[in-house]
Order: sequence, then structure tokens, then C-alpha cells
Amino acid sequence: MPAFRIAPAVADAFPGTLIALVTATGVRGRESWPHTAAAVEELEQQLADGTWHPADETDPRIEAWHAAYRSFGTNPRRIRPSVDALGRRLAKKGSLPRINPAVDSYNAVSVRHALPAGAFDLDHVTGDVDIRHADGTESFTPLGEPDTVEHPKPGEIIYTDITGVLTRHWNHRDAHRTRVTEDSTHVAFVIETLHADRDGDLLKISVDELQGLLAPHAEQTTMSYLSPAQPKATV
Repeated sequence: MPAFRIAPAVADAFPGTLIALVTATGVRGRESWPHTAAAVEELEQQLADGTWHPADETDPRIEAWHAAYRSFGTNPRRIRPSVDALGRRLAKKGSLPRINPAVDSYNAVSVRHALPAGAFDLDHVTGDVDIRHADGTESFTPLGEPDTVEHPKPGEIIYTDITGVLTRHWNHRDAHRTRVTEDSTHVAFVIETLHADRDGDLLKISVDELQGLLAPHAEQTTMSYLSPAQPKATV
């Protein structure tokens, strides 16, 4: 089973980091997920009614990621954290994209609580996963662009396994190789905060909501956390 690790340099630079790992096995992505569909529709209806709006870059949860991106040389208004981009899309279009039930589940949880979330198909992860600064030699093939190869800039924070980069700019964009599809059966979901002291309870609420959406459609879900104090977890 792969391990996820936070590199010491990342832990030192972002000492408030807390990352939840929710691992689902035996996922049934081709059946109907009514609770996920309802969660997405509820967000869209609340937006339409004016009773809720997604957080924007003035929100402390989003601003923290903007500051982090700037610290490793990424312009967060050009290359946005995933949760920021998702919230802006929802606010503009009035709807969230429907990808597949597993992805729709973490998107709904992410945008509701303004915490970045993502997922990896573990059957396509090779070796352990490290969250570290890039050295500039790594290769990345963006989601939806299987013939494209990019190279993260030195100092950019990435998720990477022994084959290549899984996310660029920490959580801006996922790799094509480890994308979650309707046929993914072994999936690691991540939800992140840079301020565990402020948002740790919200992160745990988000984990509970995500597990609630996943559990009816998986044989098992498990949960663990990564932090500077606990920089390694096996999924």
C-alpha cells in the first residue's frame, strides 16, 4: 500500500498544514449516487436563492492558499487553487460540473466548505506519494491532455510518485494518469487546510460529509491525517 508523505521543507514552510486522507476501496462508480446528486443540487439551489455563496479570494480560507502560491512563485490569480477556481465557476455559471459520482462528491464538499479537495486512482499510483518542492526535472501530464508533458518550476509544491507528478501548484491541477473515473475502484481522496488551528474542525466535518457520500457506494472507507507532526500515512 502506498504511503503519503509531507517533505520536511514543506512542513517547515507551512507548519499549520493538515491534510485528510480518505481511502475508499471497492468503489462502485457506475451506479446511481442519489445523495451526491442531491448535495450538488442543493448547493446550486442555495446559490440561486441567494442563501449561500461560494467563498472568494477575500475569504481567509482561500486567501491562505493565494499566499502559499505566491510564496512558491505561482500567481494565484492566473493559476488558481482548485477550490478557488471551482467556486468562481459555480458563482459564474450557477452550476457545478458533473464528472462522475466520486469526483462530484469531493467537489461538493470542497466548494461548500472552501477547502481544496482532490483524489487519486490508487491503481495508477506507483510507489509512495510525496508532497514536496519540485526540482524542475519532473514530468507532468495534465488531466485531459494525455499527449502533453509539462515540467513544474523549481520550488513549486507538487504531489509526486516515482513515475511523475500527480498535481501541480500543490492543488491547482491533477494528472491524467491518476484521474478518477467511473471505473476507479481504489481511490484516495484528500482535503487540505493550511491552518489546522483555525480550520481543523471544519476539515473534520468535511471528512465526515465525504465519507457519508462515499460509504453507500464502497466496500470500505478509512481515514487518516497528514501534518508536520505526523508527516507519513499509509493508505
